[in-house]
Amino acid sequence: MTNNIIERIYRFNEGRNPKLLALKYKAMRSDVFTFYRGTCHLFYEDFPRDLPLNVAPSVWVCGDLHLENFGSYKGDNRLVYFDMNDFDEACFAPCTWDLVRFVTSTIIGSHALKVNESEALHLSNSFLDAYSNTLAKGIARSVENETALGLVKDLLKSLKTRLRQDFLDKHTKKKKGKRHLIIDNKHIIEATEAEQQRIRELISTWQKSTQKDANFYQILDVQQRIAGTGSLGLERYAVLVEGKGSPDGNYLLDLKLTKTGSLQPYLTLPQPDWSSESARVVAIQERVQGTPPALLAMIVDGNKSYVLRELQPEEDRVSLQAWDGKLERLNKLMQTMGEVTAWDQLRSGGRQGSAIADDLIKFAHLSDWRNQILEYAISYSKQVKLDYQEFCQKS
Repeated sequence: MTNNIIERIYRFNEGRNPKLLALKYKAMRSDVFTFYRGTCHLFYEDFPRDLPLNVAPSVWVCGDLHLENFGSYKGDNRLVYFDMNDFDEACFAPCTWDLVRFVTSTIIGSHALKVNESEALHLSNSFLDAYSNTLAKGIARSVENETALGLVKDLLKSLKTRLRQDFLDKHTKKKKGKRHLIIDNKHIIEATEAEQQRIRELISTWQKSTQKDANFYQILDVQQRIAGTGSLGLERYAVLVEGKGSPDGNYLLDLKLTKTGSLQPYLTLPQPDWSSESARVVAIQERVQGTPPALLAMIVDGNKSYVLRELQPEEDRVSLQAWDGKLERLNKLMQTMGEVTAWDQLRSGGRQGSAIADDLIKFAHLSDWRNQILEYAISYSKQVKLDYQEFCQKS
């Protein structure tokens, strides 16, 4: 494998929309944390196969766990939760893979958190403490408004004032009693007529095959959506549907092409024979999250597959800068993220060969893996910074 970072990044992103790919590369040049988020493939290309961390209980992992892949959402029971929220890279792997990627993100993201290196290590230890202590109890729970603490509680509390109509007004405009998506060329760009027609037919065919409410899924508008970092350049659409009636009962949906996970070439554990890549993403999300979102589905179109989900007013991330100089507030956030990681691994245990609670409890009582995670994260964070500098200088 070549050590040329530019070649490795360009090769991984081959075939993506050039205009959107340029936006991805621009974002990756903005700071090292965004670069890290946009290059999950480099992390696993570099991860040594002979590390003891590879010998750990096998679980369903997010695959790309970092500081910004946790957030709020409304579940199918209409309650709002805080959980992992990105499963594009999800797979069956050692439980340590999510831990070491997250801790590395904390060290690299120290500037985003506005903490020094010593404080970043303290926060990393808080995450690992909470993870191991929670795992040792062997009981899976969830974070919702009544159980949230600190910054997460502040986030969930703020969501109570968010209204669907305000959310729609932010992203759409009314014309003759109907809403249309706002094309701002920042979050939404215009889709071609051919693209719009294909998506309309795709969702209509899916709706008929699944016998979903035809009135709800009546499409009012389709445009290209710009979101995320790692997936920029892949097909993604914002879809405005009738929902519960125009103009204020409309729903916004996200339709996203799912590609083979960037971890796939480096997996040593046998994976299920998924019917499609979107089947992988949806199945793992449903077994990991305490309560999955109300609208989460896969749509297959030949050799392509997509994940369809609702864009919600209640969907948001914790502001990493909102700790107001009080490190304990950040500490509680790390503890919550550590607990959620443990709960999600416990909840999905015993499915298609994943470790059962007894195996995870035993692992939690071991100690050698913690230092191994910290040592590797500290070492690899230095490599990421060098790769980032090279990317900025030569791309």
